[in-house]
Amino acid sequence: MRTGKDHFIFYIYLRQKLKIIKEQVQNRSTASGKKMRSRVHLVLEKAGIAALTTLLVYATMMLISLGRIVWPSDHMWLEMISAFFFLLVLFWSHRKISDFINSDRTSSLQPWKKASAEVTIVIVLTLLLHGLFNYLPLRLFYSDRTFDPVSLRTSLVMVIIISLFFYFLVERERSKRKLRERILHSTQLQKENFQAQVQSLKNQVNPHFLFNSLNVLSSLIKRNQNQAREFVHRLSKVYRSFLDHSHKQLIPLEKEMELTEAYIYLLKTRFGENVRFKIDLLKDDMNLQLPPGCLQMLVENAIKHNASTRKKPLVVEICSGEGRLEVKNNLQPRQEKVESTKTGLQNIRKRYEYLSDQEVQFRKTDHEFIAILPLLKVEAYEDSHY
Repeated sequence: MRTGKDHFIFYIYLRQKLKIIKEQVQNRSTASGKKMRSRVHLVLEKAGIAALTTLLVYATMMLISLGRIVWPSDHMWLEMISAFFFLLVLFWSHRKISDFINSDRTSSLQPWKKASAEVTIVIVLTLLLHGLFNYLPLRLFYSDRTFDPVSLRTSLVMVIIISLFFYFLVERERSKRKLRERILHSTQLQKENFQAQVQSLKNQVNPHFLFNSLNVLSSLIKRNQNQAREFVHRLSKVYRSFLDHSHKQLIPLEKEMELTEAYIYLLKTRFGENVRFKIDLLKDDMNLQLPPGCLQMLVENAIKHNASTRKKPLVVEICSGEGRLEVKNNLQPRQEKVESTKTGLQNIRKRYEYLSDQEVQFRKTDHEFIAILPLLKVEAYEDSHY
């Protein structure tokens, strides 16, 4: 039979779980909301350009044929609506053509072949859309009307010129600007990664870390030479991992765990049962990606800011699920004041901002600190020029 205390504990647990679920839903809604707003903004932008271009073409044709601009008649409204949808679909197809030309599927083509294919695709698609949106509706509504061949040829030349103009002066410039932004992001990300690696190396080679490691090693040599050799092996593995992964933007969780497990071995050898680790990672998540050194940095942060004893051990839990990596530890602040610039957490957040719309979460309650890192799918970055 449950006691009042049991009911109270169950209530607290259930309330905390509901809070976590609510935050997860909000984060997913925020990410999907950003994508939706981006798509709506793109559609509105293309629709605005198509409407403005339609009005300009109509005004130009009126000035050429009549010498003045008149209010459109019923059949002119039909032609303008057809022209609007033609331009809207044309501008949307321009983006798809540009993305295709800049993809890996055409990277093996010589520059002149790629340029020839680009122009050919734009012209052929323009003529097809012109026939579908402009010529065909007019033939259906004005079946008894004879179309002047000269006017038809003139309209074909005009739509080709308009299409090529907007493609090369608008869409291609957008692609170049996007490429420059990607290169800038890549440079900034490399800078953040470099700073993270430097900071981690500084933390590992600072006198306190070396002094403590050498003291542990010295005592192991006297009482257990096999463990001493293993300690040296794990210590060298930590430094080797920094050197091997310093130039990479993303690494699999499996590789990150190799570094973290080597680092955990050093900590457990030094602190014994004062520090405990609980690791529960899904096999399917081991190939997902994250910026190098993030997990090790969070473990290091927990050790740095919390005290640990045999009676009150510091417990660090590492688990994965739903495409996320969660690291949490109980809060046991040190009696001596530890200066913190929070540069490590800021660095993790910045690196994720350069790579993904998914946000890093850091939460601190009365009893524990929780860090949640998105695990990224590498397929999303194959064409990102990162």
